[in-house]
Amino acid sequence: MAPKKAKKRQQQGEGGSSNVFSMFEQSQIQEYKEAFTIIDQNRDGIISKDDLRDVLATMGQLNVKNEELEAMIKEASGPINFTVFLTMFGEKLKGADPEDVIVSAFKVLDPEATGFIKKEFIEELLTTQCDRFTAEEMSNLWAAFPPDVAGNVDYKQICYVITHGEEKEDE
Repeated sequence: MAPKKAKKRQQQGEGGSSNVFSMFEQSQIQEYKEAFTIIDQNRDGIISKDDLRDVLATMGQLNVKNEELEAMIKEASGPINFTVFLTMFGEKLKGADPEDVIVSAFKVLDPEATGFIKKEFIEELLTTQCDRFTAEEMSNLWAAFPPDVAGNVDYKQICYVITHGEEKEDE
């Protein structure tokens, strides 16, 4: 019986890392590979505590405690090579809705189908409903996705970043 259960878990994407590359589009895998290469400061194919410390220092975070770095490294089950790195991202993204589902949710708030929602409307919803955003969270949102001069927010851009992790380059 155990082999059948293990096989079923792998088919569902819950076991092993053999299926991790099928979880992402080729362009996403390439983006993760570039990120991995940046983080792997000593280029040994493994992300270590020293690699994390060095890459954080290049981003201006100079006084990161050893405990914080160790906690990051311990999120992996062993040495963090690229496959483990990709698996970790897959686990974090598991259960996230696809981009089209998130866009459809925003479209409910955009009856004229403009692709934009007023900043004030989004802010009111996010600060008064369900898991309310704090002032700091709202500030971070507007820093990442500034509204245009008319106060409109491009919700398709937000959805893309939620599902892909970075902004689209203008074509």
